[in-house]
This record gives sequence, C-alpha cells and structure tokens, in this order.
Amino acid sequence: MHREHAEARIAFAGTPHFAVPALRAIVAAGARVPLVLTQPDRPAGRGRRLTASPIKELALEHGLPLAQPESLRAPAEPPGERPDLLVVIAYGLLLPRRWLAWPRLGCINLHASLLPRWRGAAPIQRAVLAGDAETGISVMQMNEGLDTGPVHSTRSTPIGARETAGALHDRLGVLAAEALLDALPRVLGGTSTPVPQRDALATLAPKITKSEARLDWREPAQALERRVRAFDPWPVAEVHLRDGRRLRVFEAAVVAAERAAPAGSIVAAGRAGIDVATGDGVLRLLKIQPPSGRVMDAEAYLAAHSLSGAEFVA
Repeated sequence: MHREHAEARIAFAGTPHFAVPALRAIVAAGARVPLVLTQPDRPAGRGRRLTASPIKELALEHGLPLAQPESLRAPAEPPGERPDLLVVIAYGLLLPRRWLAWPRLGCINLHASLLPRWRGAAPIQRAVLAGDAETGISVMQMNEGLDTGPVHSTRSTPIGARETAGALHDRLGVLAAEALLDALPRVLGGTSTPVPQRDALATLAPKITKSEARLDWREPAQALERRVRAFDPWPVAEVHLRDGRRLRVFEAAVVAAERAAPAGSIVAAGRAGIDVATGDGVLRLLKIQPPSGRVMDAEAYLAAHSLSGAEFVA
C-alpha cells in the first residue's frame, strides 16, 4: 500500500483462517483498523467448547476493536468512527444497506473465484468439482446482491491436477492478501473503476452439504476423482460396501480400464490400491479411512480387511 494511504481507516469483516492473511496484510501495511467484525464464538471440537474465530484471535493479538454481532439486521448503527473502507472476506453474514453505505468508499469483498463464475458460498469446492483449469480472487465492490457487484481487479491461479480443495483454499487465502494490497491504493485513491459483471456468464456455487459426499459409482471416474479432491478436508468423500461397511476416501486416481465391469465392482485390490469400476473408467482408491480408524493407504486396509466377493453400492 502506498505511503499516502498508510493511515487510511480500513475496517475488516472476516471469520475463518482463509481471512487471516488479508487482515495481517492490512495491519502490516500500517493502516488504522477502527473495527473488526467476526462471527460469535461457536462450539467446536469433541467437547463442544466455545471457540473464538481465527480472525478474533488475530484482532485480540493486535489489540484491534472487535465486534461479534449475531446479526447485522438490528436497527443499531455501525459502531465507532466511520472508516474509509470496509474489507470483507469470508465473513458469513450478509451486509444490509446501511452497512454497505457506512464506509466513505463503500465495501469491497475478496471473493475466491473469477467472477461472475461461482457466485456464492462454496466457490473453491465448486471449481474443483467442475474440473476448472483455473480460479482466483476477485476484488469486488459490494452491492446488495449475492456477489454481483462490479470487479476492481482479479488474480488468477491454475488448479493443480491433483490439488484438493483444502490446499487450494490455503493458496487462495494468501493470493487474496496479495490482490488486496495491489488494489487498495487505487480504491483508496479513487482511481479504480470497477467493471460490471456479465450476468449472462454467472454460475452459482451453493453451500456444500454432507449428502453430496457419497460417491455414485454410475458417474465417470474423472468426476468421482474430482469429488474426492473437492471434499477434502470436508465433508470427505464416502463409499459404501454392499455388506454395510463404510469408508471415507481421501485420495483417489483415475486408471485405465482393461475391461468393462458393472459400476461399483471391485476389479482389482492390492498394493497399488483398490480399483473400482465406474460409469466410465476405473477409480483407484489410494487413501481411505474406516469408521473410528485412522487414514491409511489402501494396502494397509487390505492387510486387515478382506474385500473378497465384496462390491460397492451407489
């Protein structure tokens, strides 16, 4: 951020680890942070103890003013001094009109996709599921729509052929901080003209549900392999054997099929992995986890569990 903008008043709204690099970058740039908004403490872990968000922990570490409202729809006015800008990244609450109008220059959102592709709650997982070759960060001027505002700038990055949503998530969090620092001088200086999105090209990225995690062997092997990567680390792809056994799948690969077999049939099982016929091709299960067990190579699972005569069900 340029020296003339170093004393800018930049409020921040975010909650998970994904938002941490962006707030760190704002603090390191020397900006004044009059307010940090984050979600209320939530139960977490086996003990369901109330746990602070990563953004709350970072705000407390730097002594930043903090607010954790359950909702922003209450009639109360935003607290504290009016900022020049509000930066929003993975906050989790919708901003009503009065919050959008509170900062002098409005609000910008760091969205984890190349808008208008993948508007919504799960852009990273949806990009992996769809087999997109690239994704990125969009610095968007916020309006009252769902990720529909004009875009100041984008930063793109390729999606690795074996990259999980978790690994991509971490890379994009760092990229978001870089994109923010690059865009801030122009936004604060009033020299950035955001470009309206082409609504006709928009795709939606609805929230991921646990019901999507179960693999349907009638789908092509390539689609199933992407599903495994998209659902790591959550909710984790799941498969069921006809005898009732259930396995979570953390790594899989598409392999060449030597012969056709009904979807769900185990066509090979050994040191290389567990090969399962799909609607098109064969998916090799490489890392799996039985209930209440540890994540292990398929070979280790086979050493303790027989799959003779077994088959998977959709």
